[in-house]
Amino acid sequence: MIRNLMGGPGIVVSGSNGVSTPYIISQNSSNPVQGMIRLNGTDFQVFDGSSWQQLTTAYPSVSLDQDTQELLLWARTQRQMQLNRKTLIANNPALKNAWIAIQKAEANFDILSRFVENDLDAELRELAP
Repeated sequence: MIRNLMGGPGIVVSGSNGVSTPYIISQNSSNPVQGMIRLNGTDFQVFDGSSWQQLTTAYPSVSLDQDTQELLLWARTQRQMQLNRKTLIANNPALKNAWIAIQKAEANFDILSRFVENDLDAELRELAP
């Protein structure tokens, strides 16, 4: 039996309850029925030593939080754009040449950004006491 559900990073749980099972006042090993669980109709019940107590019921809902949902939507959109772009590039030589130029420009950007970062780090080291 699941006692409680808890969300984690990116996961939202609503409608869960943290109520534990009914409290059995004193454990009585001479009463073999104490603590027994039964199904009565559609209800779960536990025998507390003197009477049958209703077990609480919860109907939790588990979903992704808003940020995670937006991230997945963004990833799906990016994937679809890449697939569309790949199809267009495969069918059009001019777009293929433009794609090659974009890749070269991005590679140049990455190289230049490393130089800038290294220069900035060097300047910061010189300014540090």
